[in-house]
Amino acid sequence: MSDAPAEHVPVLAEHVRALLSVAPGEVVLDATVGLAGHARMLCEDAGHHGQLIGIDVDADNLKAAADRLEGCPAAVRLFHANFARIDDVLNEAGIEGVDVLLADLGVSSRQLEDPTRGFSFAVSGPLDMRMDSTLTRTAADLVNGLREEELSDLIWDNSQERFSRKIARRICEARRGHRITTTGELSKVVCDALGMDPRSRASKIHPATRTFMALRMAVNNELTALRTLLDKAPSCLKLGGRIGVIAFHSIEDGMVKRDFAERKRDGQYRILTRRPVIADPQERAANPRSRSAKLRVAQRVR
Repeated sequence: MSDAPAEHVPVLAEHVRALLSVAPGEVVLDATVGLAGHARMLCEDAGHHGQLIGIDVDADNLKAAADRLEGCPAAVRLFHANFARIDDVLNEAGIEGVDVLLADLGVSSRQLEDPTRGFSFAVSGPLDMRMDSTLTRTAADLVNGLREEELSDLIWDNSQERFSRKIARRICEARRGHRITTTGELSKVVCDALGMDPRSRASKIHPATRTFMALRMAVNNELTALRTLLDKAPSCLKLGGRIGVIAFHSIEDGMVKRDFAERKRDGQYRILTRRPVIADPQERAANPRSRSAKLRVAQRVR
């Protein structure tokens, strides 16, 4: 696979730009810098006297981001870290607070398109799903090691897959014969459990989509990391600073919605998006990844 950055179109870009409203000289923290689609845009708004701090758990993404951000007017510093450690990163960067914090919770196109990473069932690859290669537990470890009830709970809790018990049962039956080690094998097992042909167009989404998402979230401890990010955000934002989070499914979006609402009641935040911002029909047609994206933005007022 080529090392060149894949074509990447950031979701809800103009809404992010308008709502986060980066002014010249401000400090921006992109907690999921990815392929730097949003970062490049916000870096330009921050200008020559601004700063961009970029964080990503994926070292390959950071390399691609560094290439894309070359020549940006603002000072750029990139860190290999989970966004649960935003306070540590800012301490290391010598920054007390930021004016803007953005977290795009989606998986990058680079990760999805690389079959060796195990995020997608489009092309069979090793059942890995680690965003950070330094993690030791893979999706294969979960699929082959968890008890049936644990596996069922994981799939339900992380994706609300209503057939989680049926899928977990079929996985446990299949792994008795041999260890499930590839995305292709797992996809087939899930489809068998649901009695569905993966090539069928009866459903808008692939039958294994929710199961794969649930496993990815578990491997990377995504919900715990998001909770930690939301908890730490107020102390990392300057007074008047804005936080924007783009979520791609209801569990994450619900966490963000509740956190912002609680902090509004406490007088910490002013919510700038009464409802989540979603892509318009034109963006949805041009960029399918945007179809499930929801953006919420709040401002620290105390």
